[in-house]
Amino acid sequence: MPGWSVSSDLLHPSATGRTPREEGAAVVDFVMVGALLTLLCMSIIQLMLVVHVRNTLIDAAASGARYGALADRTSSDAEARTAELISTALNAGFARDITTSEVEVDGIRTLEVSVKAPMPVLGLVGPDGLMEVHGHAALPG
Repeated sequence: MPGWSVSSDLLHPSATGRTPREEGAAVVDFVMVGALLTLLCMSIIQLMLVVHVRNTLIDAAASGARYGALADRTSSDAEARTAELISTALNAGFARDITTSEVEVDGIRTLEVSVKAPMPVLGLVGPDGLMEVHGHAALPG
């Protein structure tokens, strides 16, 4: 057709095997895949942090309950021990809401230590009171 011409470089691939229209596509692909992989890795790390905090709180509550259930200890000793363990392992912000009570579990009188703590949403920062864990220990007598 008169007036129409097709550039020969649009029809023939360059030395890399790509036409000139595809030359910048690798950078865009890398950015998109890199962002997706970074988001996936950060999500896995955050999930691992939530599980770590939960397990640490459960262990501290159970250890505090066992400490408070000793013959010469009280429930306030259990709260103090739980707060000390949490503050050492995580930080004091997770040890703000600790309560104790005597409950019966399967016919056995036990000391229950409850910890309400923030759910770590972004690092160790998160909304208060969304995670609640309990630790139990049999009381003597």
